[in-house]
Amino acid sequence: MKFSPSLPHTLLHSRWLLPAALAVALAAGGLAGQVGTAAPGLLLLLGPLGLGLLVLIFRQPRAGVVAYIVYCFALGFTGRHFITEVPMGLGMDALLVLTWVAAVFQPPGRLQWARLRTDLCGLALAWFGYNLLELGNPAGPSPLGWVYEMRSTALYWLLAVPLGCLVFRQRRDLRLFLGLIIGISVLGALYGMKQKFLGLDAMEQLWLDSGQASTHLIWGKLRVFSFYSEAAQFGASQAHIGLICLILALGPFAWWQKLLFAAAALLLFYGMLISGTRGALFVVVAGLFVYLLLSKQPRVLVLGLVLAGAAFGVLKYTGIGNSSADVRRLRTSLDPTDPSFQARMRNQATLRAHLATKPFGEGVGTIGIWGQTFNSGKFISTIPPDSFFVKVWAEYGIVGFILWFGMMLYILGKCGGIVWRIRDPRLRQQLLALTAGYGGILVCSYGNEVLNQIPSGMIVYFSWVFVFQGPELDKALAAPPARA
Repeated sequence: MKFSPSLPHTLLHSRWLLPAALAVALAAGGLAGQVGTAAPGLLLLLGPLGLGLLVLIFRQPRAGVVAYIVYCFALGFTGRHFITEVPMGLGMDALLVLTWVAAVFQPPGRLQWARLRTDLCGLALAWFGYNLLELGNPAGPSPLGWVYEMRSTALYWLLAVPLGCLVFRQRRDLRLFLGLIIGISVLGALYGMKQKFLGLDAMEQLWLDSGQASTHLIWGKLRVFSFYSEAAQFGASQAHIGLICLILALGPFAWWQKLLFAAAALLLFYGMLISGTRGALFVVVAGLFVYLLLSKQPRVLVLGLVLAGAAFGVLKYTGIGNSSADVRRLRTSLDPTDPSFQARMRNQATLRAHLATKPFGEGVGTIGIWGQTFNSGKFISTIPPDSFFVKVWAEYGIVGFILWFGMMLYILGKCGGIVWRIRDPRLRQQLLALTAGYGGILVCSYGNEVLNQIPSGMIVYFSWVFVFQGPELDKALAAPPARA
């Protein structure tokens, strides 16, 4: 959408002004009933901006998806620094639902609804359907636990992927997406460095003192979390986007673009390091393996494997860099005798025995934070999942895990096949970076809850959208320009 000085006048005379104003009023009233007058007061203060965004979304649904991407990154910061009584995560649901409503009311022909007839959207619908069946799980889990857990494991996939297919249709959308996730991630790395070298602000310190210090102060050193929800997600996301930047830096772009991508990659890998998130290392390792496998360059594959082996040897068998607490903690990710790793193995053994007679698991929302909140009477709620793979297995059972993991591998395999056949070298490198990033996040999710967290899950979902649209974008680039 093009912005012009006449935009405010256009918004004021939009047919969507009244429905948008009513939506703001209803939201303010609802929040007042839940958490008092502070939240509606903030809504009224930001009312003009919110109203303008609402009208903009109804005029151009693509703006709603862009707002959703930005909001996913800002969620941790807003939750710590503003109204903590408000479940800020519901803002993601609101943006997606609002954008869907706007899409439905678009004039005929503006959106190509036939684009939803893809296996990517079909898989999202199938997984959501399995989640609905889990409401009848014989173990009798709490429906409230299902509602809260299902949002991150199924609902956002169902809402975001089809929306992406509808509104992201051109190469400029791909550039916008990459620019957003790289730019905001670089800001995250810089803000993390501020936390490390200049200290935390008052609200961040309060958050740390409220119980988060047990996981964010290791050996007296801060695990940097930047403006993300916590350090583990910060580290995994920094590794994810750093990997994407590294692959782009190796692509057929102008020298200054390569330099910028390389500088961003170094900065983001440093952000990964200071987060103290050991599992984030496997995002880079697995992602690079996917990249090398799809690079179509045997020499690059061999050289990459040699370099990766050398890096593994340095971390595993030497003490180089041990003067840094961040490097020492990263090195423990390769130590099978590490107490944290051993505790995870014991937890998995306990779950294996408990789930032996439960092929459909204990039910959605029975383990982890929502298990402790809504299913505290169940034994499984006392066991930390430590891993998204383990969480899926515990909640959905071996049947659900096989279904979910099969879908994840299918998507990864199809992404690889699409990238392999892309002809335009720049487009191929961009989609290869997104595919490798997804592969890295999938592997990392074995050690941590990553794929079901924000912003990593959101980035993966839209990465799928762009890769699956790769053949269409490739044909558009290859088509000769139309004659005047």
